[in-house]
Amino acid sequence: MLMRAPKESGSWSWNLEDVEEPGLEFALMTAARMCAVLEKHGLLVPSSLEWAWFQTGRGGLGVHSRLNLLHRSLDDPALPAALRACRPAGHPRAEIGGILVLGSGVWFDAGGERHTEYRLVELMVAPDEADLWVELSVYHDVWGQCDFRGEPHPTIHAHNAPRLASALQGLDHVLGIAAEPGEPTYYGRAEGYGMGASDLIDGRGPDLTDAAIG
Repeated sequence: MLMRAPKESGSWSWNLEDVEEPGLEFALMTAARMCAVLEKHGLLVPSSLEWAWFQTGRGGLGVHSRLNLLHRSLDDPALPAALRACRPAGHPRAEIGGILVLGSGVWFDAGGERHTEYRLVELMVAPDEADLWVELSVYHDVWGQCDFRGEPHPTIHAHNAPRLASALQGLDHVLGIAAEPGEPTYYGRAEGYGMGASDLIDGRGPDLTDAAIG
């Protein structure tokens, strides 16, 4: 069974500054280009979008929306209008916050068997007035040298970590800037194009199952 941490075990972000035409359209087009790279490596086939609504001067409104993509692509010219049409009726000035791109990806077990996992990686695009902030996050232990129990799993790491590294390098190329590794969490830390090595004691990494791992 693949275990998922309640908080990311690693993340990478890109901040696209001084975008010529910032906003929702550019954010979705960028997500489409990124998902083409992620899908090539089997990490994310987008199936839905989720986002929160906020209002300038008030902050978050506590209202969330979800839009299933069905057979629609992220670069569909009609998609921005579909998102805006979800605006809550009681908040006519509400604006779309960060958009989470959700879908399934593939990981390989120690025997090389292929498994499909929903939310294997998560992609967030957050448009601003002049910039676009993007983040890719992972929550599972298949990218690290040890599982969440601290048991080394070199074969699983070899089947999966290089795919993530290749995808991250591809995203750098598509976006034109290098990714910034996110802050470490209890469950791991991003380092370069992969996960930082665990501190081993007697050949084992830390046991993280005392936290709420599902």
